[in-house]
Amino acid sequence: MPGNHDEFARRYVSHDFGGIEVVDEWVHTTADGRRLWVTHGDLYGLTLRVNRSLNSARARLGLPYCSLSKYLKQRVKRAVSYVGDFEMALARAARERGVHGVVCGHIHHAELRDIDGILYANDGDWVESLTALVERTDGRLEIVDWSRRARMSASSSLSSNTARLS
Repeated sequence: MPGNHDEFARRYVSHDFGGIEVVDEWVHTTADGRRLWVTHGDLYGLTLRVNRSLNSARARLGLPYCSLSKYLKQRVKRAVSYVGDFEMALARAARERGVHGVVCGHIHHAELRDIDGILYANDGDWVESLTALVERTDGRLEIVDWSRRARMSASSSLSSNTARLS
């Protein structure tokens, strides 16, 4: 499922590579029967649609890629409002699709919560936050935060090394 960081892969949507299908979105049914709409999340925003048009025009003029979204996010005073609006928009879109929830990752902020009766699950990101969303065999969803484990492991290693030096 391509997102804004791998825009090049969008040309492969609807292609199948050895049983791995490239899609813009998907509906996953959990082990306990809930239907979850899975999307990267970046297709839901006027800014990104404008950004694509802007960069298409820039490419025709021989100009480099410019992230309008990044520019605007850096200048928005109320980033928390942006995140809240994003979450609400995806929950609304999930409700319109008739599913129990939405799974996304676009804003890189791991979150698992209920928004007006719709499950909102953002897996965060693996590269910077070291977070992932997992489904247990009984259908329960959980955010796994490897950065927390890495800090605990580093702390434990430091304590162990300090003990050896004493």
